[in-house]
Amino acid sequence: MDSTLTALAGQIAQLDAVDSAHLERMRHEALTVQAPWKAEYGAYQSGGWWTTSLMNASGDAADVTIGDCAARPTDLLGRMPATAAFLADLGLDFMWVRLARLEGNAFLWEHRDYDELDQVERHRLHVPLHTNRSAFLVTGGAKVHMAGGRIWRLTPTYTHGVCNLLGPDRIHLIADVYADDAYRHLARRPSLSPVVAEPLLVADRTTLAARLESARSMAALGYTKAAERMLLRLFYTYALPEGTVYDLIAELHTSLGDMEAATSWETAKRRLLAIPA
Repeated sequence: MDSTLTALAGQIAQLDAVDSAHLERMRHEALTVQAPWKAEYGAYQSGGWWTTSLMNASGDAADVTIGDCAARPTDLLGRMPATAAFLADLGLDFMWVRLARLEGNAFLWEHRDYDELDQVERHRLHVPLHTNRSAFLVTGGAKVHMAGGRIWRLTPTYTHGVCNLLGPDRIHLIADVYADDAYRHLARRPSLSPVVAEPLLVADRTTLAARLESARSMAALGYTKAAERMLLRLFYTYALPEGTVYDLIAELHTSLGDMEAATSWETAKRRLLAIPA
């Protein structure tokens, strides 16, 4: 890997391949099983992000707010034998396992994870089950299409965001695992193909000023929420310093004289990016 990909592989990387026949069985299960999909983490998303749990503390698939625990299978996993066999074969120390579905034209906004959990070593694994080329993750100033056929490792303590621009739904099996020998063996040879990673354009001040002026024009016409979303979506187009989109939205509201909204977005930035108060 070149130096850029090497640095990016510290944030997201491809691990072992998944048997294609077994992957297809898991995909079929995820697409056909009757699951209690829940909308959670509303402040982190545009709408269109749904999860359901396969392993957690309670054994209830509708319990989707992740936390440290000794995970046990839910009733839903009991109806997904191929997925259960795959997880058992990994032999990992699972904290939480879930299916995550992201609809077309849906976004998980820039954020970082794990800040509210115990400070122990853990890792997040993704197995793409159903995806498309317009679905990608942004981290480290690049967009990465998490293609099928491999287990992926994401380091979610780095700021990141996800989008599915056109659809169909993107469905991933996501496992949060504690570090142990089985995990270290799985992660022994991380890689990142240049085919799936693309550096984002760097936005200069003139570009950002123009986008902010466009947002002001939209807000002046009464489309304030659309203006906010337009600015949030810059994260998926440009390589930006951390939190830039939230600063732009706060600046938008300040220019409109709405200091309450500006303060609200400043607070949201600290919460979503886990910035100490």
